[in-house]
Amino acid sequence: MLRAILRNAGFDPRRLVSAWRGWRRYVRDRRSFRSAQGAGAWKWGRELPMLTEWEEQAGSLGAYFHQDLTVARWVREAEPQRHVDVGSRIDGFIGHLAVFREVEVLDIRPLNEAIPGVLFHQLDLMEPLPAEWVASTDSLSCLHTIEHFGLGRYGDAIDPTGHDQGLQALKSMVRQGGRLYLSTPIGDERIEFNAHRVFAPSTVAGWFDTGWEIEKSAILDERNRLEESVGAEALLGYSGKTGLGMVVARKESGSLVGSTS
Repeated sequence: MLRAILRNAGFDPRRLVSAWRGWRRYVRDRRSFRSAQGAGAWKWGRELPMLTEWEEQAGSLGAYFHQDLTVARWVREAEPQRHVDVGSRIDGFIGHLAVFREVEVLDIRPLNEAIPGVLFHQLDLMEPLPAEWVASTDSLSCLHTIEHFGLGRYGDAIDPTGHDQGLQALKSMVRQGGRLYLSTPIGDERIEFNAHRVFAPSTVAGWFDTGWEIEKSAILDERNRLEESVGAEALLGYSGKTGLGMVVARKESGSLVGSTS
């Protein structure tokens, strides 16, 4: 319990060790800089010691990076008329989309800052879906979000079936012939409260058995290796404990608006 509290407060023992090593290096580098020729031309402001970055890589290329880049590319290739997103990262995926198109964002949390190219709506998809959002878009994304519904992490109501309600709403929002871009943790099916659920690949594929067609899928394994395929092959081929599954599912003509089968 104490470890969880410290982790959420930002305490990382490994970074503490790195910062201690970095402090010694900082003192040495500071002394070297101040004694170097030309240093006297600079007015010395307040000091802001950066103590860990010299040990880090050039960038943090984790699962979100690869996911956001992959799905943004898929959306770009599809060129939809309207694109709506539910709950994906504003400072990642949404930022990618806003570079080349307008995107509407729905989230249970508020957004207090205007972003060029982004239209924001605060909405709880565990509540009945307002009529104006039913069959409202030909392109909808929900990345790394469905696994959180009903866990209370983001202020949503506690509900063990929250992900089913969220999926029902997402499917209802897509017009016939439209696409749903969905990602979620996959692996041994379980709940890791209150962070997220992990769904079996067959569970995710089963969400689109009736009235939908999985056009393509991709997985990121534990080592952030990306595999893409036509259809559900990449998704269903995953056998690891925890990875990230991504699908593009197309809503077939004649399918029920709210079907979650």
